[in-house]
Amino acid sequence: MKTSLFTGWQARFHAVCLLMLFSALAVGAFSGTAHAQAQVSPAPSETVAVEPLPTAEAPAPAAAAAEAEAAPAYDRGDVAWMLTSTLLVLLMVVPGLALFYGGLVRSKNVLSVLSQILVVFSLVLMLWVAYGYSAVFSEGNQFFGSFTQFAFLKGFAPDSVGNTPIKGLPDYLFVAFQSTFAGITTALIVGAFAERIKFKAVLLFSALWFTLSYIPMAHIVWGGGYLGAMGAIDFAGGTVVHINAGVAGLVAAYFVGKRIGYGQTALKPHNVPFTYIGAMLLWVGWFGFNAGSAAAADTVASLAFINTILATAAAVLGWTLVEAVSKGKPSALGAASGAVAGLVGITPACGTVGPLGAIVIGLVTGVVCVWGVTGLKRLLKVDDTADVFGVHGVGGIVGALLTGVFSAQSLGGTKADLDIGHQVWVQLVSVGFTIVWCAVVTVAILLVVRLVFGLRVTEEAERTGLDVTSHGESAYEV
Repeated sequence: MKTSLFTGWQARFHAVCLLMLFSALAVGAFSGTAHAQAQVSPAPSETVAVEPLPTAEAPAPAAAAAEAEAAPAYDRGDVAWMLTSTLLVLLMVVPGLALFYGGLVRSKNVLSVLSQILVVFSLVLMLWVAYGYSAVFSEGNQFFGSFTQFAFLKGFAPDSVGNTPIKGLPDYLFVAFQSTFAGITTALIVGAFAERIKFKAVLLFSALWFTLSYIPMAHIVWGGGYLGAMGAIDFAGGTVVHINAGVAGLVAAYFVGKRIGYGQTALKPHNVPFTYIGAMLLWVGWFGFNAGSAAAADTVASLAFINTILATAAAVLGWTLVEAVSKGKPSALGAASGAVAGLVGITPACGTVGPLGAIVIGLVTGVVCVWGVTGLKRLLKVDDTADVFGVHGVGGIVGALLTGVFSAQSLGGTKADLDIGHQVWVQLVSVGFTIVWCAVVTVAILLVVRLVFGLRVTEEAERTGLDVTSHGESAYEV
């Protein structure tokens, strides 16, 4: 019985399959006949007038206008690179610079240095948006732009493009990139008077110094001012950033005075690995600083990129060699300091010199900066805690002067028909102008800050440590 039912089911299944097969053949034959008919049917004898469609080669005027209006006014690759560069410069400050300086001070003051750098950087970013960008990149005189023309980014919008000196970038992106330069320059000075200055004095000093030293120097060099019109070459901030901050640090160190025990007891760095890590983060972030100053993902950025690699490596070798010869043992702290010196030296030249020129600049800067933090420091009799002047001031001066030499096309640079003698003279004038302007302004600012808040903490607070006395916390619990 089960067998007969199963057999009947199979028979019915086979019948259905055959029926489906015959149906498919019939449909195929019908469609083939219809298709053949469509192929051979004669065209109608009546002439039909048709309107020609616009071809791809000649789009309709309205469509072309709409397409042009919809096209972005910037290159997406350039925008991506500049967004990345801005983040890299941020990396230079926090955590790069913070760790570099934090490791150089004693353990009782490390949090005070970290706090000062972070808060000063944040303060300057706010001031940059409020009036800094306007005063640097608006029309004005040879020394200042307008403090109100673009105040609080007036006239800019999220989709506005082409209203900054770099026409191919969204406005907000250029403002953001330049804000990091202002912030790190002011934060660099912190290392000179670390371990003995009042926190509120640091903030007032930073606000005034940014307004009266950084803003005019940036306008004078990059904003169409005096030195820029003279032809001074400063691709990414040798005068504006490093000499400016280095001189300010030297003057401030004199005004605040030496730390208790300086020259009598060894005031050693409490954490050299912190400083080493900070230096390496600075090297990574510096590619945004230097190559980002090309403001495009192009051959100039590539040149600045390779120069930043080579000059830094050459400076590390130069510093290490000098230490090995003079002290008998090269130190990790020296190698890290050499890296920073090389970065400083190549900054003004990175977009205009060739790779061989970059190597020479890095090597010379590394060697000279060893003297800057040892022999020169002793001659000046100053307690510059983190050697801000010895590295940034001296390195910036060396780099700015050698920029006038190796930017010549005859020496591998990009400047054709450059009169080396004349350009070195222009570079020397820019260095001298920066030193004098910054020194005078910094003295005036420190006098005001001393009158308002005072500069130095009490002797008891300094002996206890600024972490506890200024911030109420300690980095290391014993």
